[in-house]
Amino acid sequence: MTDVIYITEEGLQKLKDELDQLRLVERPLISKMLADARDKGDLTENAEYAAAKEAQGMLEMKISKLEDVIARSRIIDETKIDTSTVRILNRVKIKNKTNNLVMEYQIVPESEANFKLGKIAVNSPIAMGLIGKKVGDTVQIKVPSGIIPFEIISVSM
Repeated sequence: MTDVIYITEEGLQKLKDELDQLRLVERPLISKMLADARDKGDLTENAEYAAAKEAQGMLEMKISKLEDVIARSRIIDETKIDTSTVRILNRVKIKNKTNNLVMEYQIVPESEANFKLGKIAVNSPIAMGLIGKKVGDTVQIKVPSGIIPFEIISVSM
């Protein structure tokens, strides 16, 4: 994959911290588990060794994936984000025209999405329907329960 991943500085730091944790804490721990299992003798019938080898493989795969994500990441410059239309990192207040419920979301990179905190992924159906629209626009967004009309009330940082 050579796709660029847009991310906030905070999100990139979280990824780097997780990578450090895996490299500096978990990797040595698994190496010690392998050494302890190896010291117990015959490796062909050593379930502890097999489990440690599998854990090592999973860890190395996770480290490799994180390294790839970090290498492809580009930090989004928040100072250059325009609020005249809905874009990534904007806070958007929308009103469901069906039930008049008002919601506010921040559109963030997929890796930083957290619905409980009001952060929706840029590739989610709601975000994709809002991107590029202006305050006052009404958009029809297809969600699992059907098509819902939303009015954009405000766009901010």
